[in-house]
Amino acid sequence: MTRLVLRRAVEATPTLLLLTFLSFVLIHIVPGGPATAMLGDQATPELVAQINHALGLDKPLGVQYLIWLGHLLRGDFGYAYTYHETVLRLIITNLPRTLTLVVTAIAISHLIAIAVGIYQATHRNSWLDHVLTGAVYFLYSMPSFWLGIILVSIFAYKTGWLPAGGITNPTDAHPSLGARAVHLVLPVATLVLLTVAGWSRYVRSSMIEALVQDYIRTAEAKGVSRGRLLVRHAFKNALLPLITLVGLSLPILFSGAVIIETVFNYPGMGLLFWDAAGSRDYPVLLGIVVIVGVLTVLGNLLADVLYGWADPRIQYD
Repeated sequence: MTRLVLRRAVEATPTLLLLTFLSFVLIHIVPGGPATAMLGDQATPELVAQINHALGLDKPLGVQYLIWLGHLLRGDFGYAYTYHETVLRLIITNLPRTLTLVVTAIAISHLIAIAVGIYQATHRNSWLDHVLTGAVYFLYSMPSFWLGIILVSIFAYKTGWLPAGGITNPTDAHPSLGARAVHLVLPVATLVLLTVAGWSRYVRSSMIEALVQDYIRTAEAKGVSRGRLLVRHAFKNALLPLITLVGLSLPILFSGAVIIETVFNYPGMGLLFWDAAGSRDYPVLLGIVVIVGVLTVLGNLLADVLYGWADPRIQYD
């Protein structure tokens, strides 16, 4: 396992370097800049030039990248212009909130997707299978911001059952764990409804393929119970495609979190990225890109480890 981790780290290094370089270039060539965003209507060529010089933005782009990369390798993510705080401090504050949101959504989505997928596979072409398929495609095609707005409109404004956004009640100086959990319900529900649609289809297809294999017929002939047949034999072999989605879904969920956190005003990495993009805060944008890249690599490593658990035939020596 140690050799696997080291090999993945070595393989991921060029990818992360290329990611940082492309992100750095693309962010810096976008029209506008921190000076224009900070000065607003008072922006004059002289003031813009002074701020760019103070921030080192008047140097060649390659030189800026090497300076930033050198600081990054020493653990220095830079200083946020608009937040008057180090980028690392902002990440430490906001990353746990986004991880709570995303990990909770992944866990719930997998549980629902597995249950729905197995039911559809074992009741293939039934009326409920067709109903679930239609519901799945409907949710899969729905924009995340639109679904979030619908949930807010129903459960926050019309019924008043749940808060519309935020992480706690502003008037509650010492919110309890339950009060924080209530604010997570709508953001998590939005992510779950969007992701469970696609994942349940993978489970359904994999289970249908597994249920027609010879080893399933052999197990049935030996008198293996239906529940044991589905869980221990069919599902464990159908689990591999779903494990792949664990690693691949992290960047997708984080990109979705940008929209979800903005809709629900949830103070996490997504909302931080959105605000930083509006204020052209380059160090914050680049810091978030690096963190998401590293988490994507870790997600793929987790998928490799789970492969070995699900299928003992897979060896990494």
